[in-house]
Amino acid sequence: MSAVALATLLLAACSSTDDDELATTDVPAETLYNEGLALRNEGRLSEAAEKFNDLDKFYPYSEYARKSLINTAYLNYSRGKFPEAINAAKRFTTLYPGNPDSAYALYIIGQSYYRQIPDVTRDQENTQRALAAFGELVERFPDSEYADDARQKIRATDDQLAGKEMDIGRYYLKKRNYLAGINRFKTVVINYQTTRHVEEALFRLTECYYALGVVNEAQTAAAVLGHNYPDSQWYKDAYNLLKEGGYEPSESSESWISRTFKGINVL
Repeated sequence: MSAVALATLLLAACSSTDDDELATTDVPAETLYNEGLALRNEGRLSEAAEKFNDLDKFYPYSEYARKSLINTAYLNYSRGKFPEAINAAKRFTTLYPGNPDSAYALYIIGQSYYRQIPDVTRDQENTQRALAAFGELVERFPDSEYADDARQKIRATDDQLAGKEMDIGRYYLKKRNYLAGINRFKTVVINYQTTRHVEEALFRLTECYYALGVVNEAQTAAAVLGHNYPDSQWYKDAYNLLKEGGYEPSESSESWISRTFKGINVL
């Protein structure tokens, strides 16, 4: 191919690209936005996302760019593209922190992390990030339509994080590393009192302290367990464990366990 012919082809290609871009930018922002909405409503999510991306690209400072950004976050979430949804939603909250739609953006961030929470045997970074997003949503927008669901998800993430601590604590207990186990069960008792794991955590503290010969703390853990969960099987197990050694549950007001539960009704 001659140099002249090659140059002609390259010029034609550049001209075609420029014409395409000019044709896109000649479309008004409102038109692009409405086309994106129509495609979204038809279930053509990928095509809708392209429209909103074009709008954000060519009209970055318009009101429609703001609307397109929150739609982009939603579309990515709907398609299971969680990292992309998180990035778009975070960008929205950064650019428009006071906008009411920031509540929805935070909800998308929280939900995107929440949908990626693994079982308790694995790393819980996504759980912690979901908790942070839902917590910020509830704090900044307590009356938003997403706040109640965010509060429920906070309870669920707390339970998941407590479950992770329990899983590690049981591992240490099995290895007879009682001090390491106590640290994990202590975290549950202090930070996750309203979760379903606190009963077992108090029993495991009874076990660990008793195994170490710290009987007064074992008795206190059992007494607090019995006071708050008198019908629990965990309390019955703790009571029987102490009884075998000739002891019974007895609360010490000087114990960190007593101070932690003082004035708190977990029932």
